[in-house]
Amino acid sequence: MSEQQHHAEHGHGHGHDDDDHGLHISAKGYLTGFVLSVILTAIPFWLVMGKVFESPGTTAFVILGFAAVQIVVHMIYFLHLNARSEGGWNMLALIFTIVLVVITLSGSLWVMFHLNHNMMPASMHEMRNMP
Repeated sequence: MSEQQHHAEHGHGHGHDDDDHGLHISAKGYLTGFVLSVILTAIPFWLVMGKVFESPGTTAFVILGFAAVQIVVHMIYFLHLNARSEGGWNMLALIFTIVLVVITLSGSLWVMFHLNHNMMPASMHEMRNMP
């Protein structure tokens, strides 16, 4: 029996040696992801401990950039997500999640900023004149 007849009988449209939607799961991939993750963790640690930037805001933005890159590394090397996996539904779910996280974080920061600004106690001079 030929391989094509075998696949036709068993409902297979592809050979057994085909990879799953182009994803390659291997020890080399996991090792690459691990090394990148360690580097992307060590650099921000060094930035904070070495006080490389004078401004804490600059340090925070650089660390957020490294965090975003590390998220991508984890998605590719450990979760094996790409635009083709699961027919693109994984990418759509990821985009939806990112939108929700951005809305939640920006809204929370906006509320906290305005609460901090509007709820600050009055100056000591104004407090003395209060009934």
